[in-house]
Amino acid sequence: MARPYQPPLPEEYTRLSPEALDARIAAARAALGRALVILGHHYQRDEIIKHADYTGDSYKLSQLAAARHDAEFIVFCGVHFMAESADILAGEHQRVILPNLEAGCSMADMANLGQVQACWQQLGAAVGGGTVPLTYVNSSADLKAFCGENGGSCCTSSNAIGAMTWALAQGERVLFFPDEHLGRNTAVKLGVAPEECVVWDPTQELGGNTAAALARARVILWKGFCSVHQRFSVAQIEQARQRYPEVRVIVHPECRQEVVQAADDDGSTEYIIKKVREAPAGTTWAIGTEINLVHRLAQQHPEQRIFCLDPIVCPCATMYRIHPAFLLWALENLVRGRVVNEIVVAPHVITAARLALDRMLSIA
Repeated sequence: MARPYQPPLPEEYTRLSPEALDARIAAARAALGRALVILGHHYQRDEIIKHADYTGDSYKLSQLAAARHDAEFIVFCGVHFMAESADILAGEHQRVILPNLEAGCSMADMANLGQVQACWQQLGAAVGGGTVPLTYVNSSADLKAFCGENGGSCCTSSNAIGAMTWALAQGERVLFFPDEHLGRNTAVKLGVAPEECVVWDPTQELGGNTAAALARARVILWKGFCSVHQRFSVAQIEQARQRYPEVRVIVHPECRQEVVQAADDDGSTEYIIKKVREAPAGTTWAIGTEINLVHRLAQQHPEQRIFCLDPIVCPCATMYRIHPAFLLWALENLVRGRVVNEIVVAPHVITAARLALDRMLSIA
């Protein structure tokens, strides 16, 4: 599938000062009133978050937007797969807009429908049936639909354990995509032996495995990863402990297995936020997740010492493509009666993807 193309912004928008951008965004929001809802993912920059009606992770935001029945326009300040999820859950009268079409997700791009279909066919030929597909919500709508059509489900980082437990009870093995690390960390927590986990490389025949190895496997992990969470290391954890012996290290389960095991705790973005909010004053936290969120937590909790495990970690590059100038451009077009950058998922994909999402909710 071709990557969506975002035309350059009119020069009028690129020349605006931050103050002018804020003022015009506020004016556009006021003009649109309750017909508009702006969603801001936790990893967005502060300049975007301050304009959001709701903040959260991708699935939570999609649910919140769908519940706002009076909102005709859902402007999702996130990445492409998130806007797709919002369109899947939205009402027929609601239209979903992504301010910058080039805000994608490198992890989601590591598994496409053609690759997963080829994997499925090869697995069937090598081991027969009994495989249950399970996709992380950080995936395209057509992969969610694939899972819905083939008896599988979706999961979030919050409910991956429940979803994988369900999937393992449905069949002999689970095909988990697109994040190898979330899949492995979840399998380890469920007591799946290392030799029962194999990695599927979509560039190789049988994913680089033998038929015998696939037959023994309980969990088949897609070779994919988050470029941000891949950066965190055991060495960074050791350095944090040397500097602050009392530090609590918490990381996202998209980190590599050895990083998760070296940390004190791991969990979804919402879980990390909750743990920090509930911690007593004077607590020291080293956090292994996206830098915008870590900085925001540090600002919100000055009574604690909060820092990112990687001192030079970059923000999520694709999230960063949602600049206030793009948000303003999208909003002012709506004020003029023109919808730009609408994200539309085909009806047949929505139907199948909803099956997977409904299964996820039923087992969460």
